[in-house]
Amino acid sequence: MYLDPLPEGPTPRSAPRPPESVWDYPRPPAVREDDRHVRVECAGQVVADTRRAVQVLETSHPPVFYIPPADVRTELLIPSVSGRTWCEWKGAARYWDVTVGEEVRARAAWSYPRPEPEYAILTDFLAFYPSRMDRCTVAGEVVTAQEGDFYGGWITSEVRGPFKGGPGTLMW
Repeated sequence: MYLDPLPEGPTPRSAPRPPESVWDYPRPPAVREDDRHVRVECAGQVVADTRRAVQVLETSHPPVFYIPPADVRTELLIPSVSGRTWCEWKGAARYWDVTVGEEVRARAAWSYPRPEPEYAILTDFLAFYPSRMDRCTVAGEVVTAQEGDFYGGWITSEVRGPFKGGPGTLMW
């Protein structure tokens, strides 16, 4: 499922977005382009910086921001030793360690080299766990990481929960 970008019309990129409940997001997940400034920082370096992010929106989860590889310092990524996972909607995910100098953040990013056809827009885009980075921002707002390390959602002021991922929520 593909959703139109928000906001509609001439709203400036920096304008606040209206609140969104994660319980209004669909299942299977929807994809939405997002032209806000998205930035990922690790160990004093900018790892990713874009205005061409794509969000994946799924019921009960904060959005995950996927960044085009051209806007990621891919020289800071190495394939993770601990392999792959499978998403019933998107397909096989590949994990990446983020390395800055001597610092290594294991499995801090993931991508879909060959996603299912409905999610082809995500091909080779990279998503980062905000909990494993020093700072992730959307339009200058510092992101709060979704609890737990399974989903990797980015919580911003417009996103409303409760969110799946914390202790006791896996069977929702």
